[in-house]
Amino acid sequence: MPRAKRGFKARRRRNRLLKHAKGFRGKRSSCHAVANEAVQHAWMHMYRSRKIKKRDFRSLWIQRINAGARTLGISYSKLIGKLGAAGVKLNRKMLAEIAISDPVAFKTIATA
Repeated sequence: MPRAKRGFKARRRRNRLLKHAKGFRGKRSSCHAVANEAVQHAWMHMYRSRKIKKRDFRSLWIQRINAGARTLGISYSKLIGKLGAAGVKLNRKMLAEIAISDPVAFKTIATA
């Protein structure tokens, strides 16, 4: 009686994993056991990095707003506090974009 080699389903599962490991160096792209670990780590880093990216961008926007605010002689925290009290509903991404691309408009918003 011939041995059972698990067949089509197992091969498809292995190939699906190897497809995710395409472009990795050495055995990490061709050997199922090594590629499995490499892909699992890659997915872990991808998941974490999607969260970190949001933090990094928010930090960048705050730095840009702060730089724009300092040219007007006001700190970032005071500016955000005044904008909140004035009811200005601009998020940090838009404020940072305005601070860089249109300083005159930013000054108008900051003095409102």
